[in-house]
Amino acid sequence: MKVCIPVEVNEGLKSKPFGHFGSAPMFLVYDLESKELSQISNGDLGHEHGKCQPIRALSGNVVDAVIVGGIGQGAISKLNSMGIKVYKAQADTIEENIDLFNENKLNEFPSNHTCSHDGCGHH
Repeated sequence: MKVCIPVEVNEGLKSKPFGHFGSAPMFLVYDLESKELSQISNGDLGHEHGKCQPIRALSGNVVDAVIVGGIGQGAISKLNSMGIKVYKAQADTIEENIDLFNENKLNEFPSNHTCSHDGCGHH
């Protein structure tokens, strides 16, 4: 299983999850089986607000789940339609969030979630 975490700066497993999916400069993908971490540049960084194309953002890479601080309803719907579950980051580092994910302690964003910009970290 591969878990994608949007980040601003690649600091490996100590990276801080970014506040919003669509405007993250890059994504780190952690493979739970191999324990490998890889980096993907956001291929959809210049999109209009509300027009995020997750598959373009991920440059065609296949992932099973996303852990992020905030995300808009459109991106959640598109990710969910591709079989990708979206979870709310609850810790300060990727490593801590992966541990919570493995313990089933992260909450999944509902498909009707709306980004109100309050505390969302949307830039």
